Amino acid sequence: MDQSRPPLLELRRICFTYPGAVRPVLDAMDFCFQSGDRMGLYGPNGSGKTTLLHVIMGLLRPASGEVYFDNAPCRVEKDFAQVRRSIGLLLQNADDQLFNPTVLDDVAFGPLNLGLSPDEARARAVETMDYLGLSGFEDRLTHRLSGGEKKLVSLAGVLAMRPKALLLDEPTNGLDPETRDRIIAILNNLETSLIVISHDWDFLDQTTSTFLTIQNGRMVREDGHAFHTHVHSHRFGAQPHRHRP
Repeated sequence: MDQSRPPLLELRRICFTYPGAVRPVLDAMDFCFQSGDRMGLYGPNGSGKTTLLHVIMGLLRPASGEVYFDNAPCRVEKDFAQVRRSIGLLLQNADDQLFNPTVLDDVAFGPLNLGLSPDEARARAVETMDYLGLSGFEDRLTHRLSGGEKKLVSLAGVLAMRPKALLLDEPTNGLDPETRDRIIAILNNLETSLIVISHDWDFLDQTTSTFLTIQNGRMVREDGHAFHTHVHSHRFGAQPHRHRP
């Protein structure tokens, strides 16, 4: 831990087990996330990556251990409400995040909850949408958007709250290459601290600087691994494909 930077979030001896499971997903986990960190979190499905983000946000409560935000323990809903006002969570499935009928209503929802007036929230939403290249989307219906558009609108709703940090759960999952590149550019233009869950190692390499994984319920730093890209050709170009060992 860099002693010159204050911890934004700390998990101390966190244990979490899903009902009916034999083993804990998080097992006496310690984790420190400091202001300025840009962390890439990868690993197999079921290793506890999404669970970790939900514990941080208070969406799941651990059986034991404590979450600290700005050096203060989070023990009741009021404490986690403050976390959610300061840290933005982008869910893996954009349909789980969009619930207002129009794009403008959805992006303005967070600022309204922060106490901004309707006019202020609208102005904040429009400014954020312009920044993400979504100008003209204000009256579009959220359920009629493409998958990539939904992801960008979801990100706009999170960024409109001006968070101290972003927690992103598989932000490029199922996206076309153009939208993926747009999200890389957006994240690289932000000074916001990040924790990014992704199976896309090239994406992590381009957007984060510290790499971690969860093994046996505990956080493991993986900075010794070399993340790299490779060049190859396919008949079908940029279409999704799978490599076999």
